[in-house]
Amino acid sequence: MKSNFIIIIPARAGSVRLPNKPLTMIHGKSLISRVFELAKKSNASAIYIATDSEHINDHAKSFGADVVMTSSNHKSGMDRIAEAAKILNLDPETLIINLQGDEPFMPLEVINTLSTFVNSDNQIATACIPLKDKKILNNLNEVKAVRSLSKRAMYFSRSVIPYEFINNFDGYFKHLGIYAYSFKTLQELTQLEQSDNEIIEKLEQLRFLDNGFNIFIQNYDYESVIGIDTSEDLKLANKLIRPND
Repeated sequence: MKSNFIIIIPARAGSVRLPNKPLTMIHGKSLISRVFELAKKSNASAIYIATDSEHINDHAKSFGADVVMTSSNHKSGMDRIAEAAKILNLDPETLIINLQGDEPFMPLEVINTLSTFVNSDNQIATACIPLKDKKILNNLNEVKAVRSLSKRAMYFSRSVIPYEFINNFDGYFKHLGIYAYSFKTLQELTQLEQSDNEIIEKLEQLRFLDNGFNIFIQNYDYESVIGIDTSEDLKLANKLIRPND
């Protein structure tokens, strides 16, 4: 198994909940630049930003990022990454980390180790952390995961799963929106049609499960990892990041 991996960060300007999100400033630095700085601290052999925006392209190049311009027609970050990977002419077995452009708090341990769980039995690897805060648990923006004893994904949902019949259940998992897969698997995933479960939950990983792909979910011991999806997330990020960071 190859231990090398590259990171591709998808970034688009057309976010509905937080317009022009990648260029949103957090204490003097843009969100996309903070994610890029995080990626640079990892063990990745190469880092690319994939975007359809000339403004993001120009901004990313200003802080030294390698940028791949992609179509504006993509429905998901995964599709954008797949096109960028084709443009880069990657080897079929190249391991790719899909690090979302709104995840400046993703732990380096997750980024550095996730690709090691990709193999012939598990074509996709992703991550989860314990979820014990009841307020977060009932938040529809927080995706919950259920996995088997062998750590394979059974289902993902915005609803609270599994259902709690007992009062002291503490085995909930929060799914972290980061993925590892080979270039070959990534291209296969982008050829799949949306499934009913994906459309209902608005979770593209359900398309993978519905089409028979195994997703390995590695658990990590972190209390909270937030992505920047809403104005409330942005306010929290400004509290968590110190002004001089």
